[in-house]
Amino acid sequence: MTRSDFVATSIAAFCLLASAAGAQAQSSVTIGMQQEPTVLDPTADATAAIDTITAHNIFESLTTVSESGEVLPALADSWTVSEDGKTYTFDLAEGVTFHDGSAFDSADVKFTFDRAMAEDSVNPSKKIFQPIDSVAAPDADTVVITLKDPDAFFLFNIAQGDASIVAPETAASNKTEPVGTGPYKFDSWTRGDRLTLKANTDHRDHAPEVIDTVTFRFVADPAAAVAALMAEDIDAFPGMPAPETLEQFKADPRFTVAVGTTEGEIILALNNAKPPFNDIRVRRAINHALDRDAIIEGAYFGYGEPIGSFFPPHHKSYVDLTGRYPHDVEKARALVAEAGVAGEPITLRLPHFPYARRSGEIIQSQLAKAGLDVKIENVEWAFWIDEVYRNLNYDMTIIAHTSPNDLNNFARGPEYFYGYDNPEFNDLWERIRTESDPEKLDALLKEGQRFVTEEAVHGFLFQLPKLGVYDKDLSGYWTSSPVLFAPLNQLRWN
Repeated sequence: MTRSDFVATSIAAFCLLASAAGAQAQSSVTIGMQQEPTVLDPTADATAAIDTITAHNIFESLTTVSESGEVLPALADSWTVSEDGKTYTFDLAEGVTFHDGSAFDSADVKFTFDRAMAEDSVNPSKKIFQPIDSVAAPDADTVVITLKDPDAFFLFNIAQGDASIVAPETAASNKTEPVGTGPYKFDSWTRGDRLTLKANTDHRDHAPEVIDTVTFRFVADPAAAVAALMAEDIDAFPGMPAPETLEQFKADPRFTVAVGTTEGEIILALNNAKPPFNDIRVRRAINHALDRDAIIEGAYFGYGEPIGSFFPPHHKSYVDLTGRYPHDVEKARALVAEAGVAGEPITLRLPHFPYARRSGEIIQSQLAKAGLDVKIENVEWAFWIDEVYRNLNYDMTIIAHTSPNDLNNFARGPEYFYGYDNPEFNDLWERIRTESDPEKLDALLKEGQRFVTEEAVHGFLFQLPKLGVYDKDLSGYWTSSPVLFAPLNQLRWN
């Protein structure tokens, strides 16, 4: 072999090895997340990060939802609905197996729904199962679900992580060792650091270009998130917690910045079950004291849209109610004085999210001008879940409700962390839920928005935008989030 032949052969071999190394590198993706899941079973806990990772990735439901909000088949290939809107007959997908190799059939669906409907159910969205009268499995490939009344949101609701289909053999261990039918399998979880999934090559929709390994890195600190992206330790951060840095990423050719919408209404939640928030004058005073534009600018650097009720502005039935309580400090002070609560100490418990912490400091100052003495208490997520969400041990808090179609939260009764119970709204929600005519449903949804605004149940702040930073060569991610989950099997390296 001549020297030139040797050099040519060496270069070719090097290029081949480099190509193989590149291919290997492109078979994985690392995604940053600010919130770590508490468990890995979406039917057991309300933490949004659980659905983000597991729903329609590890687990699947009978239906799914596209980025545009359209309901599509998933474990059910198709379905028919009776004329009265009460009976749904689902034809299940064939040849589906769980990750442990066991077969999926109608018995698993019946088990899942019966479990969610049981009196001792711990499902975080038990209310979506309440309209169900019975679940039957006439054969292995068919499920018949009969409702007590028509439900306008039924097919959409059963696409959520709360309705993930689980097997009776593995249901008890899904919190830490999840076994589903989805396009990805659980691989490992190092708490406080990362969680890794592997592609399920036996999945019915598996394609060769599907990314083999997906790692979620948990980065709570916004500055650390920026540093990890800049160092290319993370390929994507779909919920970028540092909006002040987006211009920096827009100017960097290595990245793509995507700005979309979410279903997340950010609210100053008021505990309606205790003084002073059981007094509508105080709740209305707070709404007059809030300067939403200042909050959005200060907390989210201008990203986000003001809301005057509990409803996303991008929805076709949205009503702009931001003018119902115009920013009016004098009006707020008068209402506070009339209620006799000026100077009374109020605690604002804030979870770790930047939108909450930043908004909280601004709101503290705004409410002080109205005569309210607000003390901020920063708490960890586990504390917030236990004390605020479960035990209603709080005065005020700030949280983004990221679930779609969740106006029903105001009909969840005094045990829900709002502490709000209004029979008139409960009746209105039942009319909304059971309305099948699109025009009538639209009118009822608008009525529902006006109702919670008139009641000033909370301080309605702004709609959480979806701010994502991605490697320029990564595609297939959703710019907006109509649901909590995001399908990983659509991700591709260009």
